[in-house]
Amino acid sequence: MSNASYELKAVARERVGKGSSRELRRNGLIPAVIYGDKQDPIAISLNTNEVTKRIHAGGFMTTVGVIDIDGQKIRVLPKDYQLDVVRDFTMHVDFLRISANSQVSVQVPVHFINEEKSAIKTGAVLNIVRHEVELHCPASDIPEAITVDLAGLKVGDAIHISAVKLPKGVTPVIADRDFTIATIVAPAAGVAEDEETTEA
Repeated sequence: MSNASYELKAVARERVGKGSSRELRRNGLIPAVIYGDKQDPIAISLNTNEVTKRIHAGGFMTTVGVIDIDGQKIRVLPKDYQLDVVRDFTMHVDFLRISANSQVSVQVPVHFINEEKSAIKTGAVLNIVRHEVELHCPASDIPEAITVDLAGLKVGDAIHISAVKLPKGVTPVIADRDFTIATIVAPAAGVAEDEETTEA
């Protein structure tokens, strides 16, 4: 579970808008907003290097953090961030304010295990339909990933969300159908960018 947390120091922003945001970025800061929990949004600025390190460390979107604004500590979950596509530079972050009883919807990565105990060992291809699954979960107990066991699966088998053991209190956002996460397919029907050459 993603109980590990972090703390970022922030400064409240009085001015908002493109001009103010550009000035912040020139000074090594990122504009951000904290919203939710039936309270007014707070515009803040954060240290660019600190935020970028957190994003590149992995698990940023599924880890609860604390924002310290002049001694006021607010528990948050990142909901979105924008990168400059040219410079891979963090432009803006949106945080959701959470309380002890908050329920959140997050995209959780899917991990696959025991490939060597399935038809993949003999040349079949794992066709991943969903690399992430959106889940409803308690903000204090967000899974770092969900695990799919491939042991014993044959060509033609499909893994649906119902086959995945989810932690207590965690449910899929898509509740009206048993959606597919991955399938096992024959090599000839493999993914186009598969680097292995299929034997004639």
